[in-house]
Amino acid sequence: MAEKTLLEKLDGLQHKFEEISTLITDPSVIGDMKRYVKLNKEYRELERIMEAQHYYRTALTHLAEAKEILDTENDLDMREMAKAEVDQLEPQIPVMEENIKMLLIPTDPEDNKNAIVEIRGGTGGDEAAIFAGDLFRMYLKYCESKGWKVEITNISEGTSGGFKEVIFTVSGEKVYGTLKYESGVHRVQRVPQTETQGRVHTSASTVAVLPEMEEFDYDLKESDVRVDTFCSSGAGGQSVNTTYSAIRLVHIPTGTTVQCQDEKSQHKNKAKAMNELRSRLYAIEHQKYMDEIGSKRKTMVSTGDRSAKIRTYNYPQGRITDHRINFTIYNLSAFMCGDIQGVIDQLILAENSERLKESEL
Repeated sequence: MAEKTLLEKLDGLQHKFEEISTLITDPSVIGDMKRYVKLNKEYRELERIMEAQHYYRTALTHLAEAKEILDTENDLDMREMAKAEVDQLEPQIPVMEENIKMLLIPTDPEDNKNAIVEIRGGTGGDEAAIFAGDLFRMYLKYCESKGWKVEITNISEGTSGGFKEVIFTVSGEKVYGTLKYESGVHRVQRVPQTETQGRVHTSASTVAVLPEMEEFDYDLKESDVRVDTFCSSGAGGQSVNTTYSAIRLVHIPTGTTVQCQDEKSQHKNKAKAMNELRSRLYAIEHQKYMDEIGSKRKTMVSTGDRSAKIRTYNYPQGRITDHRINFTIYNLSAFMCGDIQGVIDQLILAENSERLKESEL
């Protein structure tokens, strides 16, 4: 990219940053929570670009001044200092430009949100449910390593262990932007616990990661929601199993259904279920947005397609292969203990490189 073009783009963003800085102090904007939150997000994103711009412009100014000294100054000490500064700054300028280019790539507006994660046993019966349990423990350990908070919303246990389905929310910094790469079909190749002849079987579990919506993100009318109460099932003691604390919500216009039964309080269960329903309804709209992008470009990393086979876990060889970027590692044991950041980093790098090529920059 030409230096002038980059500076022109930064000039335009500087004006936008100053405009937003003024707007977020306007009482009429503060009173409109939806608009205020949106502008605050834009402000934080632009703030990072403005900080990078400051260092970049300062470096360009100092480089130009040092070069001018070399062209006009006869004093040897001054020339030596100027040359040292040129030698220091010239390699830094391209690095700064690349950093700004990456910051200028439009990010998914949902990246900073918390996430709702669904894991379901798929093809393979009992073994698929067992593997769903393995994935659940893997994500729990990963979230623990990141300092994220995990809350289980709903669990359906498998007959031989693991889970037919487990749904949980994850709260923390940039949770959805990190975990969204896990959406899709996870395939496992190993000898099942129930296999007596030692044959390797292939099973699969599906993972869906949805951005968690807050109340002002999606306008959900309570008049469109039917609320059912019932007794919770499973372990939990007398107060859980004998009181009508579990909640099922049905969104009448779409038929979307969610339920929550992990809290003893009906009020808490309803609040959690409403949040999940809001997120699911928003996810339908978000998927339309992803499909629209997909029709324009086929990204190999985060398409949002939950039916796509994204990764294979081969136990006999201790191998994990991510099919989206053809990336293979041989640390299956550590990976299943939550050491998954390395693969996520490769996926983020691949998608950013892809988006950078397609950007106007």
